[in-house]
Amino acid sequence: MRLVRRVVILLTAGLTGVASAADLKLSRQERYELIRGLSAEFATAAVPLPRSKQTLLLSSDGAYDKNLWDRIGRESGPAARVGDLVQVTKLGLESDRIVLQLNGGAKGGPKWYERIEVGTGTRTTPIGGGSYRTAPGGTTLALVFRERITPLTSAEVKKLLAPVLDFNRRSATEQYFEKLPEPIKQAIKEKKATDGMDREQVLLALGKPNRKVRETVADAEVEDWIYGTPPGRVVFVTFEGDKVVRVKEAYAGLGGVVAEPLPTPR
Repeated sequence: MRLVRRVVILLTAGLTGVASAADLKLSRQERYELIRGLSAEFATAAVPLPRSKQTLLLSSDGAYDKNLWDRIGRESGPAARVGDLVQVTKLGLESDRIVLQLNGGAKGGPKWYERIEVGTGTRTTPIGGGSYRTAPGGTTLALVFRERITPLTSAEVKKLLAPVLDFNRRSATEQYFEKLPEPIKQAIKEKKATDGMDREQVLLALGKPNRKVRETVADAEVEDWIYGTPPGRVVFVTFEGDKVVRVKEAYAGLGGVVAEPLPTPR
């Protein structure tokens, strides 16, 4: 019983801006479930979120003032770009809204250790972010209901927040990949470059090239990305402007020796 009472006290202490039980129309159990299910949760931004001193409003029907958010973003800078990882750092329940402070609010942002990268040579990895970009700042968002908060679970709240926050935690790369044309997706899955790809898509398919060679041919600037070294398989990906115009694969052997296949890009 003492442990249960202590948990209840801790949960209650962690909730800010709480209206009375009569105002919320939620049972104690429902309020605690919302607190447990949303506090300290991570999500990725589904739309650009501006760093705002005023609370950003999202209607429970998914509507928000995109023009206002864009204007605040131009004036105050971004709190999160599409695909950036954010965390609910404070939660508030009011009579007609659920207020979520993200990354410490407008004065918050990434911790110092989230900006450190480790590695060797030119390959480094953020120690805190994994495959997710850390958001550059923080903001406050309110999910607003028409009259009062109705009984609902934290999972249902996450669905209502889906127009702006993705709690499935897809990385920026995953969100970018999902929007690509199907032929490009298929080529990336098969670890191949193909005509029409841009540089970002080639990097997703093949990783960083071993070498780059740039030259001017017939008044057009072309750039070759070269994968592999002889003896063995060598792939030439030729860009003209921002797009791939040719992919050529060759095998070079010395004395019958063939190099191992290129490693699968990660």
